[in-house]
Amino acid sequence: MRSLPTRRAVLGASAAAVLGSGLLSACSGPSDSSGGTGSGHGSMNHGGSAADVPEGYVDPAGPEVRAAEAARKATGPVTEVKVTATATPLDLGAGVTVRSWAYGDRLPGQEVRATAGGTLALTLANNLPEATSLHWHGLALRNDMDGVPGLTQRDIAPGGSFPYRFAVPHPGTYWFHPHTGVQQDRGLYAPLIIEDPKEPLSYDKEWVVVLDDWIDGVDGATPDAVLAELRKGMSGHDGAHAAHGQTPSAAAPSPGGGKQRPYVAMGGRSDYLGGDAGDVVYAHYLINGRVPDDPSVLTARPGDRIRLRIINAGGDTAFRIALGGHELTVTHTDGYPVEHTTTASLLLGMGERYDVVVTAKDGVFPLTALAEGKEGSALAVLRTGSGAAPTAATRPAELDAPALMADALKAAGSAALAPRDPDRTVQIRLTGSMQNYNWAFDGKPYTPDQRHPVKAGERVRLVFANATPMWHPLHLHGHTFALGEQPGGARKDTAILLPGRRLTVDFDADNPGLWMTHCHNVYHSESGMMTVLGYQL
Repeated sequence: MRSLPTRRAVLGASAAAVLGSGLLSACSGPSDSSGGTGSGHGSMNHGGSAADVPEGYVDPAGPEVRAAEAARKATGPVTEVKVTATATPLDLGAGVTVRSWAYGDRLPGQEVRATAGGTLALTLANNLPEATSLHWHGLALRNDMDGVPGLTQRDIAPGGSFPYRFAVPHPGTYWFHPHTGVQQDRGLYAPLIIEDPKEPLSYDKEWVVVLDDWIDGVDGATPDAVLAELRKGMSGHDGAHAAHGQTPSAAAPSPGGGKQRPYVAMGGRSDYLGGDAGDVVYAHYLINGRVPDDPSVLTARPGDRIRLRIINAGGDTAFRIALGGHELTVTHTDGYPVEHTTTASLLLGMGERYDVVVTAKDGVFPLTALAEGKEGSALAVLRTGSGAAPTAATRPAELDAPALMADALKAAGSAALAPRDPDRTVQIRLTGSMQNYNWAFDGKPYTPDQRHPVKAGERVRLVFANATPMWHPLHLHGHTFALGEQPGGARKDTAILLPGRRLTVDFDADNPGLWMTHCHNVYHSESGMMTVLGYQL
């Protein structure tokens, strides 16, 4: 059962006209005729040829990558999809309409479903005024399809398109979004569900739940304008250093010089995340593209077992989520099964996903996602019987119970990483502050030529040390890792690192290429908190 309602029809050029434009080839050499590298989408230089690989490293389209793809033996069905990235008005409900960028006419974009063991063939047409890209968050896929411009492919220029095609061997809950500037903090995201042909879970209904923080198109604000204000740092803003509560520090002028909406802040305290829960004050918090005053509704019967696939697609916000009157049984995180664990509430950093199963009671129940350390929440509704609908102010008692985080989970036996001493340890220090907005790894803002070397066949240990006063959700492309130094940690691709703490994860280097690792706060990554793990030949 999906809850992704259609939004306003797309205005402008037809999808057919866009899809008729030329395709860009991934990681091609001088014969590439795409011509577009794109710019004007944030500070990072994502343009240029992805074929400029330093000597001694695997090329994203090289024979090692092709061999790894062939070894996946994708003999299952081929899922073919066409998606258009376009500027469009979006109806968020309750009379709130914004103009933004989205995949087609929906927010979130229409979910894509494929079958594990098969192939996904998705052509992205770019009808935006800027270059774009598409990253498949959480998938262990072939490197030249990973969607990082300047590293694994060229930008997709305005009017161009790109044919992504790759095997999908692992079932689970994933999503896709751009890896270009701060475009992800618009409406450019959609769920990706890789279904298991041998699904072991038993349930009656399925509900895909996408969480988001929203500012684009509200009182003239855009993510690029937010980033520009953030880059000014906090030193010049009055009241920016409050220890508790979000303190606005800058304002976005509305068209015509009318009222202003503050959207840059620091100091939103969280008992779970520390003294600075986020940088951005958002106008709205959404579940499945709807504001709390006009929520998405799932209708079911009392006694139904419902599988919720929860995705945090936010740009700068962690969410604490609970379903009023129900316990959540966590079955998966980031696509991989865990030992079933019950909890009243969950905390999700940006990019994290959790699958949970609930047994529906009789009545009407709020699914509430608090913006952690900020003011506001998102709301959806589960209806199995009669009763008044919850309101935006509803706060289920379950939110007061301790929230479960990934370090409390253990991998299911089928997902546990086999015990093995690491062959290589890569240490990365997180640096920067809100004061100067100079987020980076090891004090060095990202450049595409960075390489932390690894070799195929190694067990690699990543040790992240957070020397900053803020938490960070860390994401590794192309792999999943096991949390902790001891066997049995949950398998993840995105994990929360608290201020002043260390995060140790292990993974097997079994997917050759050049792979990004970065903070999944879109403003931190675009300011420089990214680097590359490169497979050596």
